[in-house]
Amino acid sequence: MADLEKVRVWAEALIRLHLDDSWTFGFDRAAKRAGLTNYTHRRITVSKHLAARWDDDEVHQVLLHEVAHAMAGPAAGHGPVWRRTARELGYVGGRTHRGEIAAERAGWVGSCPGGHEHVRFRAPRGRYACTPCTRAARRVVEVRWMRRQAAA
Repeated sequence: MADLEKVRVWAEALIRLHLDDSWTFGFDRAAKRAGLTNYTHRRITVSKHLAARWDDDEVHQVLLHEVAHAMAGPAAGHGPVWRRTARELGYVGGRTHRGEIAAERAGWVGSCPGGHEHVRFRAPRGRYACTPCTRAARRVVEVRWMRRQAAA
């Protein structure tokens, strides 16, 4: 688990090294997204929930990913300019993180007859199928949703 104060120090050092003084760093409350580069406010943020559960190397890679976005500019997306910039910074990951999400923060929990757990951060609309069960049964196996009770 990464220490959030260390993450702040790393982020601010990377910003000083590669960007100008107009860029800032902060933590956000995202539960699924690891980091964000906001070009309008010239601010890089990292999810405090995910940073607290990942190791230092994973969080450092998120920071490199976001700094590469800031350097490459908003039009670059995850295209060749961004990939080259990210690689030059030492980034070795993909376009999106594959780590765990803060599932305990999800407001909705679903289950299927096969025992698979599903989470949603917004109220489910319509019917949802459990992908593993539907594939195995070769018919739609529906997920049943319940609102998660707030922790006491």
